[in-house]
Amino acid sequence: MSDDLITPRRIADDYVEQVAAQDPVISTQLGLNPGDDRQPDLSPEGFEALAELGRRTLTRLDRAEADSQAHAQAQAGTGPAEQACARLLRERLTAELAMHDAGEHHRALRSLHSPVHRVRAIFTMMPTDTDEDWAAVAGRLRNLPGALDGYRATLTEGISRGLLSAPRQADAVLRQLDAWTGRDTGGASWFADFVSTGTQRLRPELDAVAAGATAAVGEFRDWLHGTYLPAVAEVPDAVGRERYLRATRFSTGADVDVDEAYAWAWDEFHRNVAEMQAEADRILPGATVLEAMHHLDEHGHVIKGEEEIRVWLQQIMDEAIAALDGVHFDISGPLRRVESRIAPPGSSVAPYYTRPNLDFSRPGRTYLPTLGKDTFPTWEIVSTWYHEGVPGHHLQLAQWVANADRLSRYQVTLGSVSANTEGWALYAERLMDELGFLTDPARRLGYLDKQMLRIIRVIIDIGMHLELAIPADSGWHAGERWTPALADEFMATHHGSPAERRVGEITRYLGWPGQAIGYKLGERAWLQGREAAKHRHGAAFDLKAWHMKAISQGSYGLDDLVDNLAAL
Repeated sequence: MSDDLITPRRIADDYVEQVAAQDPVISTQLGLNPGDDRQPDLSPEGFEALAELGRRTLTRLDRAEADSQAHAQAQAGTGPAEQACARLLRERLTAELAMHDAGEHHRALRSLHSPVHRVRAIFTMMPTDTDEDWAAVAGRLRNLPGALDGYRATLTEGISRGLLSAPRQADAVLRQLDAWTGRDTGGASWFADFVSTGTQRLRPELDAVAAGATAAVGEFRDWLHGTYLPAVAEVPDAVGRERYLRATRFSTGADVDVDEAYAWAWDEFHRNVAEMQAEADRILPGATVLEAMHHLDEHGHVIKGEEEIRVWLQQIMDEAIAALDGVHFDISGPLRRVESRIAPPGSSVAPYYTRPNLDFSRPGRTYLPTLGKDTFPTWEIVSTWYHEGVPGHHLQLAQWVANADRLSRYQVTLGSVSANTEGWALYAERLMDELGFLTDPARRLGYLDKQMLRIIRVIIDIGMHLELAIPADSGWHAGERWTPALADEFMATHHGSPAERRVGEITRYLGWPGQAIGYKLGERAWLQGREAAKHRHGAAFDLKAWHMKAISQGSYGLDDLVDNLAAL
């Protein structure tokens, strides 16, 4: 078939297939190419190959759209659904190529979603039911050293080109790799633990390749410490306005007015402070917010034990599904299956979710990092599991997968925009508050505390990277310029998170500029879209119907999200 008859959806889905063929992490995430034992090519050539695929796809899209317009072929790709797919594909690939062409892959060493994390994350997505599954695991472990060699080459080229990560990020990755290898505790490596449940027939081989993978990670860690860290010792944490705006476009699908967002977040901050104080008074009359939090930590409901908290979080999601299904959402079939898990050592400090593959043979999963703790106050975690599970990430992203054939694989997978999905998940927390699921003062304070975290993210992420001044009416260090030390103090004062969590959060923002602001800005877009739809429909507005349409539409960046939601 010639390109003048090929629709944007066909081009987008061809792109997914080509990326999956080139990148085994994407292939495994989507559940394609079973038995594949490759690791990703993290060399400069590997990154360039993926970028060139993006360029060819944009050229193909240009040609198809020009031919379609020239021949007025409305049935060959100019309908609204095809236009939406084409707009998303163009925006996403353009944003990705802007990052690549600026050399960001040469300095993308950070504490979260760094290329190095992909060589371990791929195993958590693999099936492990049969001898054939474990044979693929063994092959992938065997190929792990080569992937790290490639990444070392990419970082080395970054050194030579002056494209460097900050020492804070390298230090964080070093600590994570120590956890992967067991150096931090003197115990077994994560890889040895992972294969310990493998098939007996392959156990000698699995043990050997796990040891080889552990040694390779240790060697890479030593190279980071001995070669990379000295080379980046003087690199600042802040990335500056040019890099920040480019990264923000990538994470939000919009050219964000960061100065407006910074000022708006301060307004949200003051509003949320008042709400938190009111809730603290309900818990412990006359107490400050932090005093109420400490009271809940010591005297509130707790769960003891990793397995016990995992089971309890599973119950939270199961109860949410039962309560919401048929009333506020339609939750049926594979959407009802979501698994609660404990995050492996050396993960992010924050909870996270992984979406199901395309045939749902691997379900959606939520992960809790325990950070060495054995006792878990529950007041602070309920709304988080509404965020990660149902009606948050799981409900939206699993619904996308369920609609992949109606939309396109691209719109529900690689075309995902962080601010859209994180915005929905934060909206889901607010929705559960609106629906009366967080009337308990302790749980509601936990919800407001999580809102405060996302508000603080906007303030300090923008503030630190652009080195902005703290407003005169802030009531806190007015006129001073943001630094990581001030950000830590601000979080300690207004969020109450422990030191380890604060360090992890601030390191994340500094290493992944522009991503953390998408939660609150995305929620704002979802709320604006809902209000516009309410206004358009008037008394006929049906919240359940709107929700189901909204989570069935696939990915949109913030440039398009509000208008699209308003039209539902």
